[in-house]
Amino acid sequence: MFEALLDHRARLAETRIADLFDADPTRADGFRAQTGDMVLDYSKTLIDQQVCEALIDLCDKADLAVKRDAMFAGAPINQTEGRAVLHRALRNLDGGPVVVDGSDVMPAVLETLSNMERFADQVRNGTLRAAGGSITDVVNIGIGGSDLGPAMVTKALSPYQDGPRCHFVSNVDGADISDTLRGLDPGRTLVIVASKTFTTIETMTNARTARAWMMEHDADPGLQFAAVSSAKDKTTEFGIHEAHVFGFADWVGGRYSVWGPVGLAVMLAIGPKAFGAFLRGGQAMDLHFQSAQWAENLPVMLALQGIWHHQICGYATRAVLPYDQRLSLLPGYLQQLEMESNGKGVTMSGETLSQPAGPVVWGAPGTNGQHAFFQLIHQGRQIIPCEFLLAAMGHEPELAHHHRLLVANCLAQSKALMQGRDLKTARAMLADRFAGDELERQARHRVFEGNRPSTTLIYPQLTPYVLGQIIAAYEHRVFVEGVILGINSFDQWGVELGKELATVLGPMVDGDVSAAENDGSTRALIEYLLKHRDTR
Repeated sequence: MFEALLDHRARLAETRIADLFDADPTRADGFRAQTGDMVLDYSKTLIDQQVCEALIDLCDKADLAVKRDAMFAGAPINQTEGRAVLHRALRNLDGGPVVVDGSDVMPAVLETLSNMERFADQVRNGTLRAAGGSITDVVNIGIGGSDLGPAMVTKALSPYQDGPRCHFVSNVDGADISDTLRGLDPGRTLVIVASKTFTTIETMTNARTARAWMMEHDADPGLQFAAVSSAKDKTTEFGIHEAHVFGFADWVGGRYSVWGPVGLAVMLAIGPKAFGAFLRGGQAMDLHFQSAQWAENLPVMLALQGIWHHQICGYATRAVLPYDQRLSLLPGYLQQLEMESNGKGVTMSGETLSQPAGPVVWGAPGTNGQHAFFQLIHQGRQIIPCEFLLAAMGHEPELAHHHRLLVANCLAQSKALMQGRDLKTARAMLADRFAGDELERQARHRVFEGNRPSTTLIYPQLTPYVLGQIIAAYEHRVFVEGVILGINSFDQWGVELGKELATVLGPMVDGDVSAAENDGSTRALIEYLLKHRDTR
């Protein structure tokens, strides 16, 4: 499948990225994909025209267009679970019907969105009041996609927040819920419990703790709780009013769910209008993905350079580097989106993959990363492709000089990764300070090999619309990579075994059941915990 691309990799073994610019000074104009004012620049990679054509050929060989259309049409492309994959329906504000199993799902989607907007308006304008008055704080309790998405989007869109303060609890570690609730007024706090089945053990443990906290302070959990769940019998049993329950279908996976009820905390923070702009940004990227030619298709080219770097070049990890402090949670969000989706060991047909499907995704915002792990990226022996995200304009005009410095740093890093510094230049830099063997030694410490690939996703400003575009682009990137690799990007069986074992081990950790049947390590660890447990 990758033979031609591997041949191209061998052909380019002695080529430097900078050489491609020397050969074609207008290279940046050709190795980019654009939709509206958003541009993906992948010219600082070792992808030339022949490589680009070979990568695009993968799309046709994998029937990407057919499979993309099947996803948008509501076909059950999640074959191991027999489900459609239709998170895009949650942002289908201007599109036509979306049919699943013979029924149009859009009326229910739009009704739920309308109910969310009504509820958000009531909370934001004070019509819906808590025991102590209008709601000042919202605590979203969820885990995985029910936490990572809304937490990331809420932080990213903080300039648009004009509603209650939002807090997010995900870890079953009591420190998380304890630290979050400390300082909040239980009489003016709304708790959102986000669990499709309303059985997720971490989420429900935290939810019960939050309910007890309210009741201890004479607040009203029935009034001050909302649920994002499809299990209305369980939400009713928990005591949540039916009008405060917002469900979604099983064709929306958790890590793709921020566009619907899971985004309720986002809507409460920024308001229905700004949330609508966020949805429209995602919808715009959907339309672009459906209509643009592969070479001009931003999500497709984002995916293809990922395939080139991981499957062809063998680079094991990828760094996501948003030069925007408000996108500090984006690398973690993309970790789940990409690694849970494409971290698979078998093909759709169940055959063992001959190589890893997905890279390790990690990162942090610039310029913080420059003073942490960029040393390894620049001079370490492993090569780590970098994906920079950059806005042309910030949200603080009075601090425009800050943004100019941020931009300069971002551009400098991608240039330095490509250009590097050779030994001759390093010697010349130090010739007035050192001589002989010491000059050689010192110079070698200042050599940067360069020729390290990076892409830059650049856009005018981080608005709700633009953030919607970014998230949808990465969602479609995951889909494209999964199609080319022949895997199912929409199940996550890898999380199940640990959950099953935790259920079994729980009574042993409580000391109620013998741990003797475990392996020696697990048994010894449980014995240690029981011995040193705080019995206060």
